[in-house]
Amino acid sequence: MFLVISLLLGLAGLYIVGWRLREGKKKLPPGPTAKPIIGNLLDLPSPDTPDWLHWLQHKELYGPISSITVFGQTIIILNDHQAVVDLMETRSALHSSRPHLQIADITDWKETLGVLPYSNRFRAYRKALHQEMGTAASIAKYHDIIDMETHRLVFRILENPNDLIQHIRKEAGSIILRVGYGYITEPHVHDPLVDLVDKAMEDFSQLVLPGAWLVNFIPMLKYLPSWFPGSGWQETANAYKRRVTAMRDIPYAFVQRQIKQQNYVPSYLSSLLEKDHIKPGSEEEIVAKWSAQSLYGGGAETSVSSLACFFLAMVLYPDVQKMAQEEIDRVVGTSRLPDMSDREHLPYINAVVKEVLRWHPVTPLGVSHASSEDDTYKGYLIPKGAILVPNIWAMAHDPDRYHDATEFKPERFLGVNGRTPEYDPHFLSFGFGRRICPGQHLAAANLYLGVARCLAVFNIAHAVRDGKEVPVTREFSKGIISHPAPFELSIRVRSPDHERLIRTLEKRYPWETSHAEKLAEFNI
Repeated sequence: MFLVISLLLGLAGLYIVGWRLREGKKKLPPGPTAKPIIGNLLDLPSPDTPDWLHWLQHKELYGPISSITVFGQTIIILNDHQAVVDLMETRSALHSSRPHLQIADITDWKETLGVLPYSNRFRAYRKALHQEMGTAASIAKYHDIIDMETHRLVFRILENPNDLIQHIRKEAGSIILRVGYGYITEPHVHDPLVDLVDKAMEDFSQLVLPGAWLVNFIPMLKYLPSWFPGSGWQETANAYKRRVTAMRDIPYAFVQRQIKQQNYVPSYLSSLLEKDHIKPGSEEEIVAKWSAQSLYGGGAETSVSSLACFFLAMVLYPDVQKMAQEEIDRVVGTSRLPDMSDREHLPYINAVVKEVLRWHPVTPLGVSHASSEDDTYKGYLIPKGAILVPNIWAMAHDPDRYHDATEFKPERFLGVNGRTPEYDPHFLSFGFGRRICPGQHLAAANLYLGVARCLAVFNIAHAVRDGKEVPVTREFSKGIISHPAPFELSIRVRSPDHERLIRTLEKRYPWETSHAEKLAEFNI
């Protein structure tokens, strides 16, 4: 115990020295006054305040760019789109790394694309992913998968509308697991691999939340025994480690075995394994395992949040739903569902998709960048190692860029009533510069088809209980990947003809035998 106390006191002394030295350096962007040792620890978001709204207050208090320090770590908050473009895109060579997160080391998340520093390994991940899905044209080979799974989504909703979010997760997970691993999910019940990766991605959302883990600022905490007061976080970290290890290794082993047995569905990972003989523990294996693992966060989890936000918006804005359905009925008709070939002919549906992305961004605070060198911006120091936090929610609700920004108005993107079309949120929603999401085109195609097909066949409204509408409010979870809080709604098929149309899909895409049983040997 004496040794632990001595080390902590020594660490505190080092922080005091560092804090005093920084006081004499070039001025950081404005922010709340830092206290000795802890800096702005007490200025971090409270548990009951959405992080994006907390940091948005800085814009009014300190301007579009502000800063805090926590135990010597500088955090730069960017509430302005131009500042994000200037730093993360124009100067991407300086600001494309990731913060070194002690919690990522502890939990074994450090090799995932989302937290990997800008490096040769990062570039290898990006190259592999870009070749497979880096452009809208390159994902055309996956359109049949998206087509099949969005058809199955509307069928599942028809059969059991009360399990909407579970159906959305099954659809998104089925697409990305087939694309990434050739894995066929359970058609009617919970799938063990979908459940595993969903939970792991929830972990990741909490893992990278700025200011959430004190061990990131005081690395010595990782050496404290689990019984030491305040060390309860270690149990959570161990659970995170178990899940990410399973998420990384089990699907990889599954594909290896399927290839060996010459009984595999072609996928992103199988194409990598077929090209080269990859040795265990090699750099090539690390790239293959982790780039495949990264597909889920880039494609599936974003789709889950976006589709859930879409349903929430349709409950709250019935006039938007009516206009969207009128366009589908006029352009596509009622004898089939919209498909990818209809995309360019459905401007209002595309505007709805854009508004879903803007109204509540999937990642309200983006994923933080880190500066690899000292930089100066508008007279302020951006020090090497600084964490840059882009407040995407603030940019998507900037009143100078979006009129009535809190309202769901797809027409803002169509240039109606003499207005100029407003800024396309696709350029906000999927990251910036060299860290832009590699799964963005896959996620965008999935969101379009999911939105168009659900609007084509369903009426989405408030749930009614005891003759009264159940109120629905705009509430969202905290975390890097944010979801609507649970809400009640009513989903009813639009007509008997629409129901018959949905039921024909079961013949077009008969249910397949899943691979879930084959995972049992891997102890999932």
